[in-house]
Amino acid sequence: MNKKTYKHGDAVVALDIGTTKICAIVGRKNEYEKIEILGVGKVESTGVLRGVVSNIDKTVKAIRDAIEIAARNSKIKIEDVHVGIAGQHIKSMQHRGNLIRHHPETEINKSDINKLFGDVHKLSLGPGVKILHVIPQEYTVDDEQGIIDPIGMSGNRLEANFHIITGQIAAFNNIHRCVEKAGLDVADMTLEPIASASAVLSEEEMEAGVALVDIGGGTTDLTIIYEGIIRHTAVIPFGGNIITKDIKEGCTVMNDQAEKLKVKFGSALADEIVDNRIITIPGIRGRDSKEISEKNLSRIIQARVEEILDYVCCEINRSGYENKLIGGIVLTGGGALLKDVHLLAQYHTGMSSRIGLPTEDLAHGYNEQLNSPIFSTSVGLMTHAINELEKTIPPRKRGDIDVEVVNPGNRKDSSKERNTWELVRDKSGPSWFDKIFQKTRGFFEATADQEL
Repeated sequence: MNKKTYKHGDAVVALDIGTTKICAIVGRKNEYEKIEILGVGKVESTGVLRGVVSNIDKTVKAIRDAIEIAARNSKIKIEDVHVGIAGQHIKSMQHRGNLIRHHPETEINKSDINKLFGDVHKLSLGPGVKILHVIPQEYTVDDEQGIIDPIGMSGNRLEANFHIITGQIAAFNNIHRCVEKAGLDVADMTLEPIASASAVLSEEEMEAGVALVDIGGGTTDLTIIYEGIIRHTAVIPFGGNIITKDIKEGCTVMNDQAEKLKVKFGSALADEIVDNRIITIPGIRGRDSKEISEKNLSRIIQARVEEILDYVCCEINRSGYENKLIGGIVLTGGGALLKDVHLLAQYHTGMSSRIGLPTEDLAHGYNEQLNSPIFSTSVGLMTHAINELEKTIPPRKRGDIDVEVVNPGNRKDSSKERNTWELVRDKSGPSWFDKIFQKTRGFFEATADQEL
C-alpha cells in the first residue's frame, strides 16, 4: 500500500467500478493461504457507461454507499482501496526492447531488467494515452531465445518482447478523482481482465493456454494466457446491456422489463428451447399486454451473443494463439449467467468452454452470493492485490513474526549447505515443542515429589 507497510494477514479492500454495479470487498489471506472474505458491499452503478465514468457525482455516491456497507459488514475502517480499470479505451500493443551491456562477462541482474522496462515507458504514444501495464513475454540473451528469466546469465545483448497495455489518461484520472472524492486513497490500479484471471483460472489452465472472456454490463474483456504469461488482451465494446437493448427494441418493451426477460427466461441457445412457452408482458397503464415466445426471445439473445463471440474469435486469431489454447474458453462476468451460454460458445468457436466462478481460492464460510461470475472481477482484484503486496514482504518477516533459520552444526553458509537448513523458530517465544516438553517434565517431576 502507499502509506503503510503490508503485513501477512492484513485486510485488503478491492473496489470494482463497473457499468451495472459498484462492488467493494474486504478480505485477507489466512494462515492456510486461502482468501478470507470479511465484508461485501454492492450497489447499483448509474454513473458509469461502458466501463468509463460518465457522471462523477453519481459514481462518488455509489462508491461511498458500497464502501459503507463493506466497512459495516467487516467492522474495519477503510482508508485505501485497490481499484480496477476497464473500458473500451483500453488498448494493447507488442514491443521489442533491447539493451547493450558494457560488461558482458558479468551476470544479468535486476537493474538490467529495470532499464529495459524504463525504456518501454519512454515510448511515444498518442496524445492523452498512458501505459498501465508492461508484461514481459520472453527474453533473448545474445542468440539464445525463449528465456523466461535471464537473471544470473551472462551476455552482451539483452532483448525482450513486451505486451503493453495502455489507456486514456482522462479515464484514469476520472476514476482517481471519484475515489478521492469518496474520501479514499487509491493504493493501486489494475486492469480488470488481469484481475479476473487471478480469481477464476487454475494454474494448469494458465499453463496449458486459455482465453478468459469476461462479459460485463458495458464491455466484454478478453485475456489470453499461455504458459502462465498474459499474451494478449482486448476490450470488446459490447456486453450484457446491449443484449437488454436488443430485447427492448425487438419486443417493444420497457428497459426494466427487457432486463427481467433476459435474466428470468433468457437463453443463449434457441435450439435448446423445447417447451417454447409463451411469456406475457404487462401493458403500461391499462394497455393490452404483450406476448412473446420463449424461443423468439432466445433468438434475439443468441444473435447478439454470437456477434460478441465473433469478436472474441477475431481477437484470438489476431493473437496467434488460436491453435495453442488447450484450456479453451472460460466465461465469467454477469453475461455468463445466461442459460446455455457456455454451450453456444463451444458450438460457435469449436473450443471447449466452461463457466468460471471466483471461489477456488476462497476460504470456507464465504457468503453464498460470491459463488457467482458477477463477482469475478471484485474477488480477482483483491486476490491480485494480496499476491502483489506479499512480494514486498521480506522473506524472513511475515507479519510481526521474526523468523530465524538455524544452521545445524554451525557450518558455513555455502550454496550446497543452504538446502540442509531445516529448523525454523519464532523469536516471539518458545516453540510449541519446548512448551510441551516443559509441561511433560513438570508433570513427571510433580509425580515424583508426591511419591517421596
